[in-house]
Amino acid sequence: MAEIQWNKLGAYLKETQILGSIQNTLYWDQNTGMPKKGASWRSEQLTYIAKILHRRNSSEEFYNLIQSAKNELLDTEQNSNNQLFIKDKERNINLLIKEFNRAKNLDPKLVESLAKAKSKGYESWQEAKKKSDFKVFLPFFEELVKLRIEEAKQISDQYLPWETLAQPFEPEITLKWLNKMFQPLKDTLPELIKGISKSKKYHWDLSPASQQILCSKLLDEFGRDKDLVVVGKSPHPFSITLGPNDYRITTRIVEGEPLSSFLATAHEWGHSIYEQGLPSQSHQWFAWPLGQATSMGIHESQSLFWENRIVKSKSFSKRFFKKFVSAGCTLNNYFELWKSINHLEAGLNRVEADELTYGLHILVRTELEIDLIEGGLPAEDIPEAWNKRYGELLGIKPSNDSEGCLQDVHWSEGAFGYFPSYLLGHLISAQISSQMERDIGSTDDLIQNGEYQKIIFWLRNNVHKYGRSVNSMELVRAVTNEELTPNYFINHLKSKINDFC
Repeated sequence: MAEIQWNKLGAYLKETQILGSIQNTLYWDQNTGMPKKGASWRSEQLTYIAKILHRRNSSEEFYNLIQSAKNELLDTEQNSNNQLFIKDKERNINLLIKEFNRAKNLDPKLVESLAKAKSKGYESWQEAKKKSDFKVFLPFFEELVKLRIEEAKQISDQYLPWETLAQPFEPEITLKWLNKMFQPLKDTLPELIKGISKSKKYHWDLSPASQQILCSKLLDEFGRDKDLVVVGKSPHPFSITLGPNDYRITTRIVEGEPLSSFLATAHEWGHSIYEQGLPSQSHQWFAWPLGQATSMGIHESQSLFWENRIVKSKSFSKRFFKKFVSAGCTLNNYFELWKSINHLEAGLNRVEADELTYGLHILVRTELEIDLIEGGLPAEDIPEAWNKRYGELLGIKPSNDSEGCLQDVHWSEGAFGYFPSYLLGHLISAQISSQMERDIGSTDDLIQNGEYQKIIFWLRNNVHKYGRSVNSMELVRAVTNEELTPNYFINHLKSKINDFC
């Protein structure tokens, strides 16, 4: 039977997605190649596209197209022999209605103000970080907090403001559920940190050129298609999809940290290979909701899998050690490389943190932004509150704003509700990894044999394939046959500490 209304809706969504990909391309350029003096005009460009996108996503025309496609689907549902196909279509329609209602509730003037505030926030954050002066960023940060709270109030009264802002990243998340996941970590991680003996840190370095070569070899090892994936440099590593066959990742060289860029590349590869594995049926990809990521928690579980389960394994160090030596590494053997990659020590930087202490970095950020949105914490108090919580949880305090509250880009873009995804990603990755090993064997053995395509095949068929057909907790249940629990991650950390120390 003809799908006239469905195809009309698909054409509209495709045009919207083209605009969104133009927006993403401008964002990519802003972070990788735009001259600093281009920031003002880029702000105008991004604001203009944000206005157009909001207008399309909240228009009467869009609403009518959704309803017509929904009615057409109801008419054909009883006569279809493919109920799974119908179910997918229903899910697409329901998600579109949900997103339409979210956009429709927003004042267009607020959308415009937010777009400008995010662009100015990013620019001021860069300057503030360079000067290590939070006060440079403060007025723009205060404006972002105010606008985001107003946005949450306009969108929904079903959730608390912070929960509303977190929904695009982790659908159906609540503070009550999040506390259930995170409290055992807050109780356990500081004690585990106290239990580790200070391990030897190997002092070595690699030239920027050598680091770039190693990163390229790493992606080749994993099976990157150079006609599909491009690598750039940015102040903060990220991954972004610009089109159905256009995947970008960035990394950065950190002076004195020879593994920073390498681990960041592995992390961003995990994001990218997930995007590459999302559903590709014509009715889903690229513009339909089901062709999009399940949640940022699932997204992070994939990036953390490649960074922590693959690159930080002993078998990977053994397999890749000769390449490091060729690049100028002065370590004596693969075991020293493994110890270097897994060095356990509380530090100030989240991106450089080890698996054990990483969760505490996220807890600090999550608690602070919840206090900002829900608890009335003044934005000007962030540096002091940040330093205090680092002292309490990690036993260390930043000496300046750059190595403290200005180290991450997320708040400069108003991305409140994003940070928990990183720690949820650890929990999900640990639980899914356990199931993968039960299904296809030891990760160490797979890496030792260079069977990365076997790993990717399992991930695509057990994780990537779902897209937004389920939420993250439903996906975890489908893959592991149990609810998400922090226990797999905690046990993984205890095992690593025993192995390491």
